[in-house]
Amino acid sequence: MSENAGGVPPREPAGPPPPPPMAARPPAVNPWAPVSYGPPPRRRNGGVVGGVIALVVLVATAGVMAVVPHELSGHAIAVPNSVHRSDASPGDGASSSPHAVPALETNPILANGVKLGAVSCELPQLGDTGPELSAFYEALTDCLEQAWHPALDRADEPSVKVAVSVTLPKVSACGAAPSKDQAVAYYCGGDTTIYAPTDWMLSDAGQNRSRHLATIAHEYGHHVQSESGILTAAADRMSSPDQDSPADLALVRRIELQANCFGALFIAAAEGRGSISRATANAAVADYGRADDSDDHGSRAHQLSWAKAGFTGQNTASCNTWSAPADEVS
Repeated sequence: MSENAGGVPPREPAGPPPPPPMAARPPAVNPWAPVSYGPPPRRRNGGVVGGVIALVVLVATAGVMAVVPHELSGHAIAVPNSVHRSDASPGDGASSSPHAVPALETNPILANGVKLGAVSCELPQLGDTGPELSAFYEALTDCLEQAWHPALDRADEPSVKVAVSVTLPKVSACGAAPSKDQAVAYYCGGDTTIYAPTDWMLSDAGQNRSRHLATIAHEYGHHVQSESGILTAAADRMSSPDQDSPADLALVRRIELQANCFGALFIAAAEGRGSISRATANAAVADYGRADDSDDHGSRAHQLSWAKAGFTGQNTASCNTWSAPADEVS
């Protein structure tokens, strides 16, 4: 795969950067927790192969987001719908500490002028063993945290450190883990961990650095949605436990397309510095457009167009899928 595939325009050279398994908990029932999916894997001979990631997003204290093959439909995991809730409304000054705001199009993280910080990611060699993948992902999520912290700080929303596990627990704070046929990786909000099992990730992405980058950045995008309160607000609007009504699928598409955009926002913040070259960045953004059209992920064209919106946008407002017309999130 060409590192500059997918029609992503090359960017101008970046200027100098500015100065400086948890034990499972019995989940409470939340029949409205949304299921969402991320970039899906490709098929070969009828099987799931290569680069599709689908995220099962379950909102709550044990919020789950799982990357699953796009051919398979997701399933909701019953979880409490109380995570990141605040009695304070945006801007009412009722809270003196960072707090999530359960809102969608008006969420503070999407306000004009909210930007990620430019970062230089020094990533180790991408290997094919668990310890090597773990080291790569830990360095990458540390860099993601550095880039996203200024945005969450400006929005007065929390920024909790994410852990990464390359082993799959039978259960986590989000309940039973998906099977290998159902997932490539997933994020659990209950223990703020991205689970990216070694064999699953290698079977999907191999040694393609740009694909690993796109996958983890997308997963971290769901973490930002969780921290900001977006996922809680989306759960409140769900009308059925299976999220399969036209209205629910429309919400899930906006979640997933926004995660693509958030992922590409980070890629732009790291492009051309450290271990992420402009060619690698362009290839990572293009990777978001390799999935098939999907009712819950959106069309291939929109999966890529929202990634491009984040890559070329100047701030998080570029990723406001919630205020976009329906024909831009179909």
